[in-house]
Amino acid sequence: MPSKTFTEAVASVTAASDPTDLFGHRTSDGSNGRHRYLALVKLLHPDTVDAASSAAAHEVFAKLNRLWQDFRDDTHGTVSVGGSTYRLGRVPRHDDIAACYPLHDDAGRSRVELRLARDPADNDLIRAEAEALDRIAKQGDPRFKAYVPRPAATIRLRDKDTGTERCGNVLPRLHGFVSLRAVASSRPDGLDPRDVAWMWRRLLVALGHTHRAGIVHGAILPEHVLIHPEEHGLILSNWYYAVAIGKPLSAVVERATAAYPREVFDRAPAQPSLDIAMATTCMTDLIGARIPDRLRDFARGCAHTAPNRRPPDAWELLSELDEILDRLWGPRKFRPFKMTVN
Repeated sequence: MPSKTFTEAVASVTAASDPTDLFGHRTSDGSNGRHRYLALVKLLHPDTVDAASSAAAHEVFAKLNRLWQDFRDDTHGTVSVGGSTYRLGRVPRHDDIAACYPLHDDAGRSRVELRLARDPADNDLIRAEAEALDRIAKQGDPRFKAYVPRPAATIRLRDKDTGTERCGNVLPRLHGFVSLRAVASSRPDGLDPRDVAWMWRRLLVALGHTHRAGIVHGAILPEHVLIHPEEHGLILSNWYYAVAIGKPLSAVVERATAAYPREVFDRAPAQPSLDIAMATTCMTDLIGARIPDRLRDFARGCAHTAPNRRPPDAWELLSELDEILDRLWGPRKFRPFKMTVN
């Protein structure tokens, strides 16, 4: 492993979404990654850094050790998907509903993950995600397929001791993406609105694509919107709460009820304007006090408390946003965007 500085080591571990990103592909005994692990330990151990770097070191060192454990002990059973057998990663990450296990092929690569319901009572939400993603894949415009994960399979696993069955979706693993929650945490004073502009545009494209397929996402929250900082990519995740347009949401994210418009709790039929309102809040929260007046006025209309007074079409809204951005800053230019690691 080439010599690294502390900052480079932090960046490497932060960007890693799979043990192979740090340690390479696993040999039968897992010994091939040990020297890479030890080199990173030497750079990142909290006892070896100065006080200013201590917080970052503690956080990234914990992730390093999780990835190393997963690399060494990556056999937690096997699952069969579409005729292929995968080793189930030992250490999952957790999202709202699922334990998300990396699935390793025979070469040690992990290109997909299994999102397995932690609670069997949430099997219906796993199925809702699969149904929504399948409908978007079949009815959406293929030009915009990169904005939504494509499901590989839905499987059921039964506990051999209790007989309890849990559902899980196999989805692509996303490398290099970070959530808007992480972006906001890295910039506590708010982002330059010119950086948020490309995120806002891409989010509206994702919503336009979703709505034209007849689906409301139902949970546009910062942790569910993922961006690729360098490539300016965006993808919507966590589709557990999605419903067909015109049906009330069947569930909400309990820890984030304050982020939902009132009509959700009145059991009103879900409309595209619900996603638009929640997406607008995500964007304005990213900018904070630095938001220009024209964007503030635009956002106020998009997040109106009365759903029938919000714009109903994300594609039309994108055109309106582009006009505002052109008045503010002229023709669009690519602005490199880099995450800051605290």
